[in-house]
Amino acid sequence: MMEQELEIELKNLVTREEFEKLISHFSIPKDQFKSQTNHYFDTSDFALKKHGCALRIRKKGNTYTFTLKEPQGDGLLESNERLSEKDAELLINGEGIETSELLDHLQEKYQIQPTDLYSLGSLETNRHEESYRSGLLVFDHSKYLGIEDFELEFEVPDRKQGEDEFNVLLSEFNIPKRQTPNKIQRFFDRKNK
Repeated sequence: MMEQELEIELKNLVTREEFEKLISHFSIPKDQFKSQTNHYFDTSDFALKKHGCALRIRKKGNTYTFTLKEPQGDGLLESNERLSEKDAELLINGEGIETSELLDHLQEKYQIQPTDLYSLGSLETNRHEESYRSGLLVFDHSKYLGIEDFELEFEVPDRKQGEDEFNVLLSEFNIPKRQTPNKIQRFFDRKNK
């Protein structure tokens, strides 16, 4: 069954030193970080990217979640569908699966056939989530295509309030605001170099 939620997410790339400083300040032990792998998908002509969408399968522990992110208002509409390990592996390997509400949605809304999709590759992230002010502060250390980066995300219910709180946090740690494309865009940019 597909579940949907509106996601408002603020992001800022940070240096390794800034990341370590934040981890120290929030007293986060290294063993509190959990590993997850995102497998990204699109068509050969990047139809999803052209619509501002992102499609992935996230493996977290023994759980596989198929996710489509679509622009909507102030954020992204995130549609999630649980997959079996078998179905996830079939999709990652470019094979079809019997049923998927998410694949049906792609066909109906964007005329994208399941056979048009292929795996672009994967991105591994070590993540820690922490309640902070009005939202959820997310610490991400990601590795993909031979590079690694560090990112601070703030998931919030209200963009204006979240921006104010996030800006105060960055200012407290003397972290400059940096242009921060989302992970799939950074993945695309690196892949196209």
